[in-house]
Amino acid sequence: MSKDSCDGCDRTVTVSGGIANIWSFGTDAGTVGTAITLELDDGGSYLLCYPCLEALPDYPTDEDIDRLEQVDEETSRVGSP
Repeated sequence: MSKDSCDGCDRTVTVSGGIANIWSFGTDAGTVGTAITLELDDGGSYLLCYPCLEALPDYPTDEDIDRLEQVDEETSRVGSP
């Protein structure tokens, strides 16, 4: 797994897949990582941790992602505009 940082809150995240998971033979089916790439309707693409994903509204915009902030190691929230 590779390590990167969340585009919303900057916490360190792991991304499953790639050469690091070649010997798992599908046992975890790509569920080991702590982040996922979110692609917006306007073409924007962001690597976000799961707490940031949960803090976003149903149809997020670039502005919603820009307002994400870290509260602690477990949660994120959308800050005031």
